[in-house]
Amino acid sequence: MKCSVYIATSADGYIATPNGSVDWLSEAGDQDADMSQNPDMGFNDFIGSVDCMIMGRKCMETISGFNLEPEQWPYGDIKIYVLSNSVKVAPENVSDKVKIYSGDIRDLMNQLESDGYKHAYIDGGTTITSFLNHQLINEITITKAPIILGDGLPLFGKINAKIKLEKSEAITFPNDFIQIKYSVSYS
Repeated sequence: MKCSVYIATSADGYIATPNGSVDWLSEAGDQDADMSQNPDMGFNDFIGSVDCMIMGRKCMETISGFNLEPEQWPYGDIKIYVLSNSVKVAPENVSDKVKIYSGDIRDLMNQLESDGYKHAYIDGGTTITSFLNHQLINEITITKAPIILGDGLPLFGKINAKIKLEKSEAITFPNDFIQIKYSVSYS
């Protein structure tokens, strides 16, 4: 099964402020830029390419905190698994959209594959790090916001071994965001 990361960071590599806020994402960049050619910076195309999603508990709690209306839900009808050993029940406003999973990541991946899933979206810093350490990520797309936070939650935690990123592609957007896509090589 293909596993892809699609995530935004600050220019200095943080996915959130120390308290978990991502408000800076909507404030970063040139707010007056003409984004009519690619208003979502490729997110909808990416979402259209995946058939399931695996995220961490903190990521789920952040999304739950947005209190999105059904028409604002960014993930469509994608099956979403939330990895958590501490939370057994999802917040009420996302409980019909996610399933909590506690167990071995490889067991989950084997189950998803046997259920016919082909392409998983992996989200959340701890979850991404864990999948990298299990050598399960195939590609990483990072959209760098033109802002330096100076502190916060880093995209990557402790990686067990060096991981080579190759076949890079970069896109610059009129709002000064830069998106880089890599293939991941564990050899």
